[in-house]
Amino acid sequence: MNVVYSAEAVDDLVRLREFIAVHNPQAAHRISNELVSRIEQLCAFPEMGKQIPQFPTPSIRDFIFGNYIVRYAIHSDAITILKIWHHYENRIK
Repeated sequence: MNVVYSAEAVDDLVRLREFIAVHNPQAAHRISNELVSRIEQLCAFPEMGKQIPQFPTPSIRDFIFGNYIVRYAIHSDAITILKIWHHYENRIK
């Protein structure tokens, strides 16, 4: 199983990194690397995120890492990262 990032998730990673880099470039690099590393762990443990009650399928889940939420979908051969946001953002749709 491998991880696939949606275009929105890639944009989210770039946006988050750029926002953090304005104040602390080293932290931006560290946090984005840690986030990607933790996301890769979903390959081994795809069900470690919590199910989302408002979605009818249990394959859509949220994985929380620190202050960040990663929404993803489990497929038979891949994990698709749908979006990534900081918990203070109102980005749930």
